[in-house]
Amino acid sequence: MMSQSPSKPKVLIADDEKVIADTLAMILNQGGFEARAVYSCKKAVELAPVFRPDMLISDVIMSELNGVEAAIQIRALLPDIRVFLLSGQTAIAEMLEASQAKDFGFEVLTKPMHPKDLLTRLRNVA
Repeated sequence: MMSQSPSKPKVLIADDEKVIADTLAMILNQGGFEARAVYSCKKAVELAPVFRPDMLISDVIMSELNGVEAAIQIRALLPDIRVFLLSGQTAIAEMLEASQAKDFGFEVLTKPMHPKDLLTRLRNVA
């Protein structure tokens, strides 16, 4: 029998569409992660040093602070965090691929994404 490490990979999810954020958190929690959902990037930046996630999944387009800016701030606090940026628009996803997001090694996920695909992606990096 394989010994399981006691700590599950922690994932912080930031999306201003509550249904999406909560659904992602539920899927990840059932899939062996410890996930928390917040509904703004500002909240994500506040929670990150306390929750200390291994991964951040953030929607890009949000009021106040966008996902890329938030991810950069969180990466400054937690240098080893893996960042996935969610975008529902292909044009934005392509823009991100070409922008500073790529310099930081942020990965882009296109919405809608099938939960199984998301779990596979995260498990591959966990």
